[in-house]
Amino acid sequence: MKLYLVQHGQAVPKEVDPERPLSEQGREDVSRVATRLGEAGVRVVRVWHSGKQRAAETAGILAGKVCSGKRVEMIKGIQPNDPVDEFASDADVWGEDTLVVGHLPFMSRLVSLLVAGDSKHELVHYTPGSVVCLQRDDTDRWVISWMLSPGLLGEAPGVSAPCACAGSCHPTPRPMCRRSASP
Repeated sequence: MKLYLVQHGQAVPKEVDPERPLSEQGREDVSRVATRLGEAGVRVVRVWHSGKQRAAETAGILAGKVCSGKRVEMIKGIQPNDPVDEFASDADVWGEDTLVVGHLPFMSRLVSLLVAGDSKHELVHYTPGSVVCLQRDDTDRWVISWMLSPGLLGEAPGVSAPCACAGSCHPTPRPMCRRSASP
């Protein structure tokens, strides 16, 4: 069984829209990730999301490429600051490949708890639109199989990726800036 844990794509700022839907960049990033996952043969039987607009939009885009049953559902218990223990316990008994779209810090803490047994020990660094694939090894333990982020796929044509400084050091978005250690 595989578990694909996704941070929603880049959203517009709360000041622009309090519901925080995906930005143009976020839609492009998630679409590129979805296409790559589909090309790689990733298939799931269900896609779950938190119910927040940015997560629901991300889930819909991904489901279009990887969900054979087109089952996209909102579930409770995966909001940004929800405890991860109950979800982790439930995941231990699933038998079907599942994709879950949520938020930080929940997704990062969930990966850490499933893989290392400690939700406070950060194992992965998510960026918006990133996917972490977990699968069970021969001893039935969760292991990180791979991680994919939109930055690994390059920029979408005609869309500039913002840097980590959020434009504080320059007026136009850039894929990398001097204030950022990574893109």
